[in-house]
Amino acid sequence: MPVPRFTQETLDFLRQLARHNDREWFREHRNDYEEHVRGPMLALIEQLAFDLPAIAPDLVANPKTSMYRVYRDTRFSANKAPFKTHVAAIFPHRALPKHEGAGLYVHVAADQVFIGGGLYRPQPRQLHRLREHIAANSDHLRTLVAAPAFRRNFGALSGERLKRMPRGFAADHPAGDLLRLKQFLAGCERPSAFAVGPRFYRSLLRLFTHLAPLIEFLNTPLATREFRLEETLPAGPPSG
Repeated sequence: MPVPRFTQETLDFLRQLARHNDREWFREHRNDYEEHVRGPMLALIEQLAFDLPAIAPDLVANPKTSMYRVYRDTRFSANKAPFKTHVAAIFPHRALPKHEGAGLYVHVAADQVFIGGGLYRPQPRQLHRLREHIAANSDHLRTLVAAPAFRRNFGALSGERLKRMPRGFAADHPAGDLLRLKQFLAGCERPSAFAVGPRFYRSLLRLFTHLAPLIEFLNTPLATREFRLEETLPAGPPSG
C-alpha cells in the first residue's frame, strides 16, 4: 500500500483556488479537487485509522469525522470567499464532541503545511474542569511540554490567556501561567514542499507521536463518564 502523500497537483490546485475563489471556477474544476486534494487527504485519514491507535488510542480517524469541508461558513464573516484555500483534517477524542475535546490536526495549503493539536475553544465548564486538573497535576504538564522532542518541534504551549487568575484559584498559585490559559495549543509549520516529499507521512506520524501525550493529558478530565454526565446539568462556575 503506497504511503499517503500529496502531490504538486495538490499545491497547484490550492494556489489556483486562492486566485479564483468563486463557485463557477470550482464547479468547472471539481474533478481536479476530488482527485488531487480530497482524495489524498482521504487516503491520509484512512492510513491514520490504522496507525493512530498505537500512539493515541482514544482519538478517531475516519473520513466523516476527520475531514473538514472545503466550503467556508461566511455567515458572520466580512470575507465572503466561498472556499477554503487549504485542505484540513482533525482527529478528535472518540467520546467527546468533535470540537469539545483535544485532538490532533493537519492542514496543507499552497504555501505551507501546519501540524498541531490541542484544545482550541473549550466551553466554560470544560475549561474550569481542565484548570482543576492542571492545578493538581501541573508538574506533569510541565514535564510534557518541556520534553526535548516537544520543545524542538513545537516550542512552548500557546493560546489566548487571561490577564488575571481565573475565579476559584489563588492569585499566587504556582501554576498560574498555565491556569490563565484559555486555549491549549501546540503546532509547527513546514514549507508546502514537505507535503509532497517522500517522508511526509513518516514525519507527520512522528510529530503526532510527540503531541499525543499532551492531547491525552488535556482530555483526561473531560472524557470521564462522570464529567460527561455532568455536562447535561446546568452550567457551573464561570471560567473567565
